[in-house]
Amino acid sequence: MKVNKDFKIKGLIEFKPNVHNDSRGQFIETFNEELLRDHGFDYHFKQDNQSISAVGVFRGIHLQSDPYAQGKLVRVAKGIAIDYAVDLRPGSNTFGQWESVLLTADKGNQFWVPPGFGHAFMALEDDTIFCYKCTELYAPNHQVSIRWDCPDIKLSLPIGIIPTISEKDEQGLYLTEYASTINNKGGSFI
Repeated sequence: MKVNKDFKIKGLIEFKPNVHNDSRGQFIETFNEELLRDHGFDYHFKQDNQSISAVGVFRGIHLQSDPYAQGKLVRVAKGIAIDYAVDLRPGSNTFGQWESVLLTADKGNQFWVPPGFGHAFMALEDDTIFCYKCTELYAPNHQVSIRWDCPDIKLSLPIGIIPTISEKDEQGLYLTEYASTINNKGGSFI
């Protein structure tokens, strides 16, 4: 397994497992707690989720607030998706900045999105199967949605694909609204 921590935002990790192809197909070890721990990754997962999306479906930007903040180890089991992590940690010097990784079933790569980060992805093929390992259970009263088209975040979406956005995600907060919510709760941001 190769590990990529070469991101401008600290805490993000891309895991690139060994892929075994032969005449029968492909084998990828998708999770090995001891191997990840050897790379300094020591998180406990409480919930697994899976979604299937058509090309252009954009899900996010989602996060859960404390005390139910979720870290997510994400991968694509079928298809291709561009995955986004947006730093929404109060006090972070990279608050509002984002990174992305292209996740493909063929490569089997995974992206670690730590607690405090907003998470989003866009399916680039029909029937893309997206898998999430979460460090916390889903807590709907602590879920926050940030607008996918927030001008203060400026996500770079693939050209030529029209995003399909849920009604709930269209109602998300702008970054300034989210920051104001943090400040009203005694948090801070830069």
